[in-house]
This record gives sequence, C-alpha cells and structure tokens, in this order.
Amino acid sequence: MSEPPPTVATVMTRARQLGVDRLDAQLLLARALARPRSWLLAHDDALLGALQWLALQAELLRRAGGEPLAYIVGEQEFHGLCLQVNSDVLVPRPDTEVLVDWALEMLNGAVPGPAPRKVVDLGTGSGAVALAVKHGCPGATVTATDASAAALQVAKANALRLGLAIETLTGSWWEPVAGRRFDLVLSNPPYIAGSDAHLAALRFEPTLALTPGGDGLDALRTLTHGAVAHLELGGWLLLEHGFDQHEAVQSMLRDQGFACVQTRIDLGGQPRCTGGCR
Repeated sequence: MSEPPPTVATVMTRARQLGVDRLDAQLLLARALARPRSWLLAHDDALLGALQWLALQAELLRRAGGEPLAYIVGEQEFHGLCLQVNSDVLVPRPDTEVLVDWALEMLNGAVPGPAPRKVVDLGTGSGAVALAVKHGCPGATVTATDASAAALQVAKANALRLGLAIETLTGSWWEPVAGRRFDLVLSNPPYIAGSDAHLAALRFEPTLALTPGGDGLDALRTLTHGAVAHLELGGWLLLEHGFDQHEAVQSMLRDQGFACVQTRIDLGGQPRCTGGCR
C-alpha cells in the first residue's frame, strides 16, 4: 500500500530529519504549493498532492546534500533584482552588494570628481554586478565580460529578462577589452586560496570562479597590473577580495601608482572591497 501524501507539518518534520534548514524547507514547500511562506504557518494540516510531494522530496534531498538553494529554485535575489542562476555561475552573495553600492556612489555623484559613465565588470558570471549597476544608474554604459561562454549566456538572459541593456564580451580579464579605456572597472574575481578548506562546501559552484589556485591572489594581480592601461585619467578600479587580502590588494594598487587607495567593509564587518584612482 502506497504511503499517503503528507501534510505541511509532516514535510517540515521530514526536512528537519534530513538536516535541511527550516527557512530553506519553508521556501521549497511554499514554492511547491504556490503559496506565500506565511500561509504555511496557518495551514499545518494542508495536504500535498502526490506529484507535489514527489518533486519536493527530490528538492529536499538535493538541499540536504549541500546543493545551493538558488540552484534548486533557479534564481537568487541580488541588490533588488531577481537573477536566474545555474551551476555555470556563482550564487550572488549579499557581501558583493558592497561593491555595487560603492560603484553607484561614484556613478551618482556621491564621490568627488567627474561622474564616471563607461563601466566594465570583469568576470561577470550571472551579470549580478553589471546589471545592478545598470539598474541603479541607467545612464551608465556598462560592459560585462567573462571567460566562460556558458556564464555569459546566463548574464545575457538576465539582461534580456530584466530589460537592462549591457554589452557582453567573452574573454579572460583584460583580453576582450584590449585597446579600450573605462571610467570605472569592477570585478569580483576568484580569490579563495587553493588550499582553503571552505572550497569543499562550495563544490556545487564553478571552481574557476572561486579560486585561481595558489595563494588566491593571481586574478587580483592580473587585474591590478593591467588596470592603468584600461582606465581613463581619474578612473577607479574597485575589487572584491577575501577578508584577509585587503592589505595585499592595497599594496598591489599602490605599486601600480594608484591614489586614494581605500577599503570598504562588508555586512559582517570584514574588509571586502578595495579600490584606487588612476
């Protein structure tokens, strides 16, 4: 005899047994039932259909296995935008919003000096940074690059769905913008050291977008070393990095002759983005 479809309460108990976070379980359950999460709290005895339960069980097992919730549901909110994501791109993190906020301060005139208008986001992934900047400053001309053609397809699809016009170019770091200069260069490059134990927990995300191997600084070195040739006079380079890498990135920028070198703090109070002016 087949097992009867469970109630909302039964599903939540099963999710807890699997080790799935309560919020994640509620989000998956609400999605399966096409109901708001608040509805679940007042309907513990509501039954799931057999097909709903079958699909939800598979999703709960994926989450219990460590797969990011964003990949399971196919989307992630970032800086007020709903972005489609898959395993070809990193899941956008809230800490990266620090990079966007800093860029928008410059674009919207909060930082002294002429407002930059030509912007490039190197290693765009899902397009999160480029699209958030374009959304926050529609007058900016935004270019987004990535070495991964698959990742760039995700960025293009997000731009089209959100109605945000950006230029997309395939290539590694400075290669696709050879001979061009920008007022503002942004990047959230791979910066985790190759020996970092945290990489195991990130196994579902693209390795090349997480770590360049070694000490984790290779991509940051490439970006800082090539920046002067691609920045207008007075232009800025803003880089995301690991919490313990800000001093190294500051030194790289100063070695390349950058002025006004400074670091911004993330939501957890850690040094997260460093930039300088040409």
